[in-house]
Amino acid sequence: MNREKLQACHLERLAVIYPRQSTLKQLHDHKESTARQYALQERAREFGWAENKIIVVEDDMGQSGASSDWRPGFRRIAEDAAHGRVGAIFALEVSRLARSSADWHKLLELCALADVAIIDEQAVYNPCDYNDRLLLGLKGTMSEAELYWMRLRLEGGRLSKARRGELSFCSPAGYDWDSASLRFRFTADDAIRKAIMLVFERFRVEGSAYGVARYFGRMKMMLPSRDISTREITWISVRQGSVLRILRNPIYAGAYVFGKKEERMGLVDGKLRRRKIKKLPQEEWKCVIHDRHPAYITWDEYMANQKKIYENRAHHFYGEQRGAAREGRALLQGIILCGKCGRRMQVRYQGKSHRIQYYCMANKFSAGSLCSDVAGDAIDRAVEEKFLAAVIPAQIELAFAVTQETESQLEDIERQWQLKKERLTYEANLAARRYKATDPDNRVVARTLEREWEEKLQELEQAEREHQTVRKKERLVLTECDRDKILAAAKNLRSVWRGKTTTYAERKNLIRALIRDISLTPVDVPRRMTQIKIWWQTGAVTELMVERKSKFTAQATSESAVKIIENLYSTKDDAYIADKLNKKCIARKNDKPWDSQAVRVVRYTHGFNHLRTGRRRAKHQRSDGLYSKHGVAARLGVSPGVVNAWAISGILPTAEGGGTTKARWFKLDEQIISLLEKEKLKRLR
Repeated sequence: MNREKLQACHLERLAVIYPRQSTLKQLHDHKESTARQYALQERAREFGWAENKIIVVEDDMGQSGASSDWRPGFRRIAEDAAHGRVGAIFALEVSRLARSSADWHKLLELCALADVAIIDEQAVYNPCDYNDRLLLGLKGTMSEAELYWMRLRLEGGRLSKARRGELSFCSPAGYDWDSASLRFRFTADDAIRKAIMLVFERFRVEGSAYGVARYFGRMKMMLPSRDISTREITWISVRQGSVLRILRNPIYAGAYVFGKKEERMGLVDGKLRRRKIKKLPQEEWKCVIHDRHPAYITWDEYMANQKKIYENRAHHFYGEQRGAAREGRALLQGIILCGKCGRRMQVRYQGKSHRIQYYCMANKFSAGSLCSDVAGDAIDRAVEEKFLAAVIPAQIELAFAVTQETESQLEDIERQWQLKKERLTYEANLAARRYKATDPDNRVVARTLEREWEEKLQELEQAEREHQTVRKKERLVLTECDRDKILAAAKNLRSVWRGKTTTYAERKNLIRALIRDISLTPVDVPRRMTQIKIWWQTGAVTELMVERKSKFTAQATSESAVKIIENLYSTKDDAYIADKLNKKCIARKNDKPWDSQAVRVVRYTHGFNHLRTGRRRAKHQRSDGLYSKHGVAARLGVSPGVVNAWAISGILPTAEGGGTTKARWFKLDEQIISLLEKEKLKRLR
């Protein structure tokens, strides 16, 4: 037993017994090993240690020996040894103390300096002796290697079973593991299956996980989720993260996938931590078996969904990431490319009227200025017209498709509500049977079961009220009149496009379905224009030029609207003109419908005033060379309102007239014309 290696100085200090099991399961199952480790106390007594000098450090029971970071007991022993309070350390074998060479050799160094003996079941070792220290070092190295070999064998067995598709793990909501066939199968609960299918159907429509979550919230529907710890299904409120977990899970595409993540030891704040999970890219997944079990979607649709999710992450320096369609007015958000540098342009809204502006920040940090910026209202209108013109030929087919899709979606929602009420009815009946089966004299149990029964009945009643509320609000049942309205609306796509119920996000998704990207290139010669290139999903390219307006004129009334008002104002009233503009679907500022007041403002701005009987508008130029307000406006290509502003501010001198009763007349010479041209350019910047 090598008693001669123990001296009086060892017996005067503490004898530390260090029992350890790597996991709580081992602590529960391997009771004989645990008993052998605690029996080392008797071995210490045999060597001569007094009872009060023997202590047991059992802080690390159920902890792995791979590192000392999560083992406070091991760190305490090392500290006591360094301070000379420990005479010997007892362990069943070296692997109980450490399975890390770094921790083991550090402990050996401390024991050698403090003259601390290490004792196991077979022998006594003195780290001060080089031969003993060499032997202990070899044992520590073998202990660490043994841990690696055990892990290698276990991981190899798991991977081999996974490559056959037979390794079971926690199945996602919508699936159950079939132990007989060693495959996933659809869950028997119809409500769970329908809810999962509805997630994929709504993602096809909404185009984003947030849109799906918002839809579920509006319909007051829940989503099934499997608790990893209990393996039970619970119904939770829908969040964007829960939708993304379903969309990103390849199991729903019928593929058996294993090894999507890799667990490693990692440093956090300079300390070694137990787990650092790294998600592997798809090409590095360890095992993928296609068509292994029934699928909710095809693999091609799964890959398309992953691409869509990736593109929804807006990153303007990477051309493939467009960002999800949002609720802002800018219809081309996310699909605009800068014609100068090729990067994606961002959008912002300026002023109280929220003017749209597309801008590129490629030179913002290097040159201190924007690469390019363009007023967006005119761009949106031009692309919108091209899009609607491309869609019109397929309106008849679209009408029937819209009707069928609407009916299908409403049937799915109604079915989900019916399944939810069936589940709550079953739970209420089950609670009732439990209450009726209990002994009525056992009031403690009876009161609890009665309360559970009442809670289930209240949940059922609440679900019924919510169902009726949603039915009234969302019109979950289509009547013949509703079908006729949908068909009529689908045949008149422009009215649907301008309708109040069509959101900006829905319009953007429709545009993205046909248009892949749009590039904007500013052109200054011979006029300030913007070159627009539309890349359609089919590969075709359409080019057009749009006048590049300044921020002051970006939301000015379109020329087509001004032309119609000019042709009709002398014979028709403002209400008739507004109705005419709305029927032609000519856009107004902020996409609002035309009304009498809006037409009146445009008339006054452009000088289209209704003349009283017997009065005529003054000529543009008199025989003496003086110009009227409208004459100056026609000569310089501006509106009469701008001429009034110049006259009031003193930029344009009044030669004759003025005030409230007499018309103004102006004299134009080369100097004044040059000055007014400069003022005109200032307004265009």
